[in-house]
Amino acid sequence: MLTDGSRLSSAAIAALAGRTVLQIIPELNAGGAERTTIDIAAALAQAGARALVATRGGRLISELQAKGGVWIPFPAKTKNPLAMALNVRRLKRVMRDEGVDLIHARSRAPAWVALGAARGTNTPFVTTYHGSYASQSILKTFYNSVMARGDVVIANSHYTARRIVDLHPFAHEHLCVIHRGTDLRSFSPRDVAPERIQKLRKDWGVNPDEQIVLLAARLTSWKGQMVLIEAARRLKEAGMTGTTFVLAGDDQGRDGYVRTLRKKIEEAGLSDIVRIPGHCTDMPAAFMASAVVTVPSTQPEAFGRSAVEAQAMGAPVVVSDLGAVPETVLAPPQVDPSARTGWRVPPDDPQALADALAHALSLTQSSRDALAGRARAHVEANFSLEHMCVQTLNVYAALLEDGPTGPSRG
Repeated sequence: MLTDGSRLSSAAIAALAGRTVLQIIPELNAGGAERTTIDIAAALAQAGARALVATRGGRLISELQAKGGVWIPFPAKTKNPLAMALNVRRLKRVMRDEGVDLIHARSRAPAWVALGAARGTNTPFVTTYHGSYASQSILKTFYNSVMARGDVVIANSHYTARRIVDLHPFAHEHLCVIHRGTDLRSFSPRDVAPERIQKLRKDWGVNPDEQIVLLAARLTSWKGQMVLIEAARRLKEAGMTGTTFVLAGDDQGRDGYVRTLRKKIEEAGLSDIVRIPGHCTDMPAAFMASAVVTVPSTQPEAFGRSAVEAQAMGAPVVVSDLGAVPETVLAPPQVDPSARTGWRVPPDDPQALADALAHALSLTQSSRDALAGRARAHVEANFSLEHMCVQTLNVYAALLEDGPTGPSRG
């Protein structure tokens, strides 16, 4: 695997200055890949490069432009094979007109377009594997394989990297793990006013003397809401009081699943302590308001942003020992119990989740403060936005100096 540096060298700055880097993504709306696109565009602009983004549009376009990026209107969302073939020619023209020195694809359909254009112009080609793409057939595995055909293939976690190697072994020598970065200016405990926390607690119907266990994720079954409800039932039966469980997240039109959750809550006798308040727009305050944050996913996460952001805010975390999320949490046996930043539990195990939550909720204030300090330091050292941007720009600089060499040339 490729190695990546921890700081942007003077040589890298020189390699990037005046260069043009084009990122391509279907749309710039909410999402981890979209947010990363803007973050990297801003870092490129700060380094003296031109940062172009080819995309259909989206509500984040104004933010991209405010941070120094340039929007290239492009029908990058299409999955129609004929339209994609025409898009290769169109993208080549854009690249020649704009003097593009490197192209970075962040989604499968536009990646095929970018791969064709990169081959046709002998331009370095980078991909980022942002998620765990389903591969139920040989045809689907081939379609997904474009994300492993870059001169450099960036995986957003070691879990994702292992999955890439299993499915696309040809990419092994071109892999680079760069974890998703968290903006530590936005997720800073000292910058969250008490009024923001008080407003959230009021909106959620939580009394001032109650602790909060938070699950912040879209309302879909594999995010583990049912597991948390069952853990809450067991904790209540064991005599736990003074704790409210908040399932915060957008239902994204899954009305049937929400009805199922509410029925489960009612049947378990938990209507007084479990809340489903909908989407939360102030996540720093939400994490600050929480005594514990849990990520009880029953399917692998490709990264697990909530666990990182919660630790940045000093909240203890309890996560499923599954997928990439365990990479972000220090816990035994990886570290001594005194060095933990959270707990890892087997997935889909309500009793293990209940036990870990009880342990986290029982921390003394001094133990909680110590854990909060360790968690913040852990995120600062490994998952900062600056760290992600520097590593990505170092990849660009190395390719611009060495030229295209990866599996996309085969």
